[in-house]
Amino acid sequence: MKKFDSTKIKNIAVAGHAGSGKTSLTEALLYKSGATDRLGKVLDGTTVSDYTADEIKRKCSVYTSLSVMETGEYKINLLDTPGLFDYESGMVEGIYASGCVMITVSGKSGVKVGTHKAYDCAKKFGKPTMFVVTKLDDDNANFNNVLTQLKSEFGPTVCPVVVPVIADRKIVSYVNLIEMKAYKYENGKAVETDMPTAEISEKMEYRIDGLIEAVSEAVAETDEELFEKFFSGEAFTQKELIDGIHKGMNEGIITPVTCVSSTDLSGVDMLLKEIDLLLPPPSEKDALVGEAPNGEPVEVACCESDPLAAFVFKTVADPFVGKMSYMKVFSGAITPNKEVVNASSGSTEKTGKLVTLQGKKQIDVPEAGAGDIVVAMKMNVNTNDTICDSSRVVKLPAIEFPKPCYKMAVKAKKQGDESKISAAVSRLLEEDLTLAYGLDTSTNEMILSTLGGLHLDSVVGRLKNDFGVDVQTSVPKISYRETIRKKVKVQGRHKKQSGGHGQYGDVWIEFEPCLSDELVFEEKVFGGAVPKNFFPAVEKGLQESVRKGVLAGFPVVGLKAILVDGSYHPVDSSEMAFKMAASIAYKEGLRQAEPILLEPIGALNVIVPDENTGDMMGELNKRRGRVLGMNPTEKHGLTEIVAEVPMAEMADFTMTLRQMTQGRGSFNFEKVRYEPLPANLVADVIAKNAVTD
Repeated sequence: MKKFDSTKIKNIAVAGHAGSGKTSLTEALLYKSGATDRLGKVLDGTTVSDYTADEIKRKCSVYTSLSVMETGEYKINLLDTPGLFDYESGMVEGIYASGCVMITVSGKSGVKVGTHKAYDCAKKFGKPTMFVVTKLDDDNANFNNVLTQLKSEFGPTVCPVVVPVIADRKIVSYVNLIEMKAYKYENGKAVETDMPTAEISEKMEYRIDGLIEAVSEAVAETDEELFEKFFSGEAFTQKELIDGIHKGMNEGIITPVTCVSSTDLSGVDMLLKEIDLLLPPPSEKDALVGEAPNGEPVEVACCESDPLAAFVFKTVADPFVGKMSYMKVFSGAITPNKEVVNASSGSTEKTGKLVTLQGKKQIDVPEAGAGDIVVAMKMNVNTNDTICDSSRVVKLPAIEFPKPCYKMAVKAKKQGDESKISAAVSRLLEEDLTLAYGLDTSTNEMILSTLGGLHLDSVVGRLKNDFGVDVQTSVPKISYRETIRKKVKVQGRHKKQSGGHGQYGDVWIEFEPCLSDELVFEEKVFGGAVPKNFFPAVEKGLQESVRKGVLAGFPVVGLKAILVDGSYHPVDSSEMAFKMAASIAYKEGLRQAEPILLEPIGALNVIVPDENTGDMMGELNKRRGRVLGMNPTEKHGLTEIVAEVPMAEMADFTMTLRQMTQGRGSFNFEKVRYEPLPANLVADVIAKNAVTD
């Protein structure tokens, strides 16, 4: 593939709600541009961008895929991103690497939560946006309703540029409001036709002349001279409209709306034309500020004559091909076997083979310049790393990914596979920064954290299919604790006579509650009743004992033990005997000291739409939570609820929140302290967790 200048490259992320037609649109664009010779279908598992076994099985995008096409003088890098919330990391990395975001909106179901998520993410990264209304061939599609919804929910920036002409509930043609021409489609090909008559326009739910006026008004807002021209009643030229919309997109004050049907390909050629004319190349939008090793800010411009600076926005850990590092070249140029510096680690290495992708098909690239996207094979770099020329070491800002909140315990189905799990998961952790994996020291379980149930299923599937490791998942155990409520004094006596030396240890210990997570041990022995050299043995016996309480075998906290008296035998006493005596005193003492169970309590900050606050308050009450307050958020229409909730009640909270808010809610939950378990729940917890000696 030939090399393209940064003014002739367009990097486009295709994002939107699940099922809104992202992959079908990508497929239609590739086919219509001539990049592919057949039109694949999602349901058949034959699309270019959904090619993994998981995606073919689920019939949806799970990962962000890269496809490339050429339209005249431009190279277009298409990043087809997932719409399901469980795979949000793919959307984030795709939008970060893009220069513009095409947000698909189903003409049938309209604006959904995923539409807002894609739009908000694009605005967070400062990316221009375009809405593409899809599935217009569906009998239940209604472009006018969708356009009205877009305007009401995203404001006056929404600006239609291609609209369908509808007569008798069927699309008869499409009007390009920039060209002021109408096209009808015959066998998938656009044929120019007459503009809609006044009679047809009257029957439609929107007037073409009114839309033209709206486009002109939006363009007038981008420039003072254009505003004066508009105010004087003079019509804009086609070039003025194109330049005005282009400038408005870059400034974030215009969001064009176009429409297509990806199945019969109507409108796709016009969308390709708008991509060429309206969407900004990297040379206009890709300048950003990085950080030098000394912490000083460094401006990185999209200029090929500058030293190399490329950012790794995605990693694929393929067990057969090896590590694939997706890079956005922000400045300079990258070639195979080029010596580069990893600004994140400081290490020096050589770039490997460079390719671009057509889904899973690899196309060798001899050189990638500023603004381009390329995949480096088998390099020792990770997502969020910056590789650069040694003459200018600069670290670019890292991508912030959603934090995993759905936790499950995992263990190998076969004994001996534990090390395999760790090795395989570590590979996946390089690829997916919304995963977390680690040991819960309080329960000795390995915990895998994901964004949701589908995300977990995909990870488990990949462990089995790609790495040959079978795992089983379960709800994580709750790390209960035990403590006491009153002070007691007990004797622990260990006496055993056998042939030769016997065993003798005798202690009196006071046990009392205290504020400490660790055992507090003191000795107040008078008169040598217990020799000093046996004090460490007594403490050691107690330290080993507090690992298991007397109710259900949970660790004991808040315990103070004072050795006050005892006796010994000059021949039979030993460290082991006093250790055993301390253990006996511990068991007897805790039984008398009114032992209770403590449960972990977490601090919850949950953000929900205003209309869901009442439902969430009721849900938290059902989960034995205490609501501490409510705060307005920076984003209109959302409220933060602050509460404390027992961790035992939060296992399925991720799913409940997602269902309640249709995916708009989010939360943060961290353990803060322990509190006594309510008496009505104690018997059940003891029955489920009791440990026998």
